Amino acid sequence: MLPHEEWLYKARNDLASARVLFSAANPILDIAIYHAQQCGEKALKAYLSFKRKDIERTHDVRVLAELCARIDKDFQIIAADAIFLTPFATAFRYPDISSMEPEQDDVASAIQSAERIFEMSVKKTAGGKE
Repeated sequence: MLPHEEWLYKARNDLASARVLFSAANPILDIAIYHAQQCGEKALKAYLSFKRKDIERTHDVRVLAELCARIDKDFQIIAADAIFLTPFATAFRYPDISSMEPEQDDVASAIQSAERIFEMSVKKTAGGKE
């Protein structure tokens, strides 16, 4: 498996995890939204890996999307999704925040954002080696 394929594999598993946790009989919303963020992050890192760029050690999906957009302007399409997902790397992960659980609508939106980012990265890496 090539490095970008490994990133996509992990992103796909994060997306699947988010969907399962969200649709469970007793949804686990805080972890579902985290996995949605992780999907977006890893999918963008897959594209950067495919382009043989250094992978930033960041959870900031917005920054990663901007780096991808510098290479391919099509990534500007998912800018709003990246901005939306970024806070969920840490939000709801610890008990010292204002809310323990995200709203169900926010989790659904996060999963949709992750799907769009994942699909963009898959599309842009489908051509094979650079």
